[in-house]
Amino acid sequence: MPSTHELIEIAVERFQADVPALAKLKLVFELELRGRGDVQLFRVEVPGPKISKEMADDAKVMVEIQRQSFNKLATEGMAKDYVRAYEEGHIRATGDPGIQKLVGQVILRHEERSALKKAR
Repeated sequence: MPSTHELIEIAVERFQADVPALAKLKLVFELELRGRGDVQLFRVEVPGPKISKEMADDAKVMVEIQRQSFNKLATEGMAKDYVRAYEEGHIRATGDPGIQKLVGQVILRHEERSALKKAR
């Protein structure tokens, strides 16, 4: 199994490949992975990604996710899976509401375009 650092990189790259409009977004976010009494904090800077195991004092958004959910999403998840996990409460995001709204709108438009392509 890949290391946590590698899983984060895989997750970011897969997500950016699925939603290319977000690939050029410049953002620092903190990723909090929770699992079995353990909490790991990572600073993730995109584009890149540049990943370090530390608190992200300069983060605009903080993302919390259970380690088990993250592992599955990182290796198998597409944008729609992240949206579903967010809606079901498996992913929590806090921080700058403008950035959260922007990312949400870009993902929503991507999903709408994908649905139109499939309908044709």
